[in-house]
Amino acid sequence: MTTAAPRYVMAIDQGTTSSRAIIFDHAGQIVGSGQREHEQIFPKPGWVEHDALEIWESVRECVALALQSAEVNRHQIAAVGITNQRETVVVWDKNTGEPIYNAIVWQDTRTAQIIRELGGKEGKSKYRDICGLDLSTYYSGPEIKWILDNVEGARAKAEAGDLYFGNTDSWVLWNLTGGVNGGVHKTDVTNASRTMLMDIRTLQWREDICADFGIPMQMLPEICSSAEIYGYGRKNGLLIDTPIAGILGDQQAATFGQACFQKGMAKNTYGTGCFALMNTGETPVFSQNGLITTVAYKIGKEAPRYALEGSIAVAGSLVQWLRDNLGLISDSAEVEELAQSVEDNGGVYFVPAFSGLFAPYWKDDARGAIVGMTRYNTKAHIARAVEEATAFQAREVFDAMVADSGIDLAELRVDGGMTRDNLLMQFQADQLGVPIIRPEVLETTALGAAYAAGIAVGFWEGEKDVEANWAEGKRWLPGDNKEEYNRNYRLWKKAVTRTFDWVDADVEKAQQ
Repeated sequence: MTTAAPRYVMAIDQGTTSSRAIIFDHAGQIVGSGQREHEQIFPKPGWVEHDALEIWESVRECVALALQSAEVNRHQIAAVGITNQRETVVVWDKNTGEPIYNAIVWQDTRTAQIIRELGGKEGKSKYRDICGLDLSTYYSGPEIKWILDNVEGARAKAEAGDLYFGNTDSWVLWNLTGGVNGGVHKTDVTNASRTMLMDIRTLQWREDICADFGIPMQMLPEICSSAEIYGYGRKNGLLIDTPIAGILGDQQAATFGQACFQKGMAKNTYGTGCFALMNTGETPVFSQNGLITTVAYKIGKEAPRYALEGSIAVAGSLVQWLRDNLGLISDSAEVEELAQSVEDNGGVYFVPAFSGLFAPYWKDDARGAIVGMTRYNTKAHIARAVEEATAFQAREVFDAMVADSGIDLAELRVDGGMTRDNLLMQFQADQLGVPIIRPEVLETTALGAAYAAGIAVGFWEGEKDVEANWAEGKRWLPGDNKEEYNRNYRLWKKAVTRTFDWVDADVEKAQQ
């Protein structure tokens, strides 16, 4: 009996709320998948954590479910790609495989004081010219420092070389490739670019920044490209000897899956948060308007491609909040119908600064606000304000991108669960004034990771195969009532200012 030739590529998508495994064929079509949600842990206001062991178990379950769903075995999988929630930090004991603390999630704001101390007189832009990032609670570096400073014995173990750090891509890779039995400790350039510890030009860890943060460099994974063989499946028997060959942070993976390979091409992912990336080519563009300079991808030994990114903390999670915390809807899909039951927002604007404001403001002392309410308003107006908040935030980001890059937006490729919401997508087209295009295959994040892995092992030839597979699914065209669109946007920006400077010393003390 001969073993069938590999016909598929698997992507493991370790996200903020769930882990998934999706199997794709050569045409980029889904043939099987599995998904498991994992717990969201909120120990204190502003703190967000995950159980890293639960994440690893969810990944194992998803792999099994996907293989079962597709009715294939590991011999038919040419390679595995990993994509992940990027800045979420896991620190674990490399000798036992046990995390020394829960994973600290990218939405967490506990490191605000660390940020202020690190910035000192130079302020939040202290490291921007090196790593492309302003000091923020968003990134991995401050979260690592918090763990080393606050978990008993952690710093001594780290200095002794017993601890590893990784975003969840490194945690999954290490476990897939054997864990304590020879697990590979690596990451890719896109994830490394979200730590504040990597030089954005040389793509190497910066010893001086690590020293400022008090992070021993032996904790850090080896930085690799986004498409190469990092190791082979070991511990998870379902993938034994299968090459793990692609890693991309989730938003970069979506950019790759959307075939945004030309300078000026842009995509926006509407998920838990909202993340817009514009390809800026082989040269990093340093933002003057509150955006992030990041690595978009690096294929093998080719030159890296860079991007400007606008990161919005709260998008789909605002709809979940409306469902779970307020009970105004029983299912997330109901928000569109409720919002459509009124003609407009009735003067209500919702600024969801639950974790402060991300791009383009970067204010960790902001908090959420609903403004403009009168007795006239109903829950339908609040639902509509929730829908519109995502589009307004995205417009602010793209205004900044155009200003930084000097490139006008011609169209926007979109993906993520919220793109099924026609009201939101039409409102986004109206606000941006350009066509909004959703691809045929919505799972662009997993698809991008699959493409990177497949290219590394020769399953696909390169970007040209990705472009050939990409197909338009739906298009929304902007309306012509620009005066009304701009009036709404002006009021939104006014509403945003009402969230500034909410957290002060008294508020911080009361929440501890």
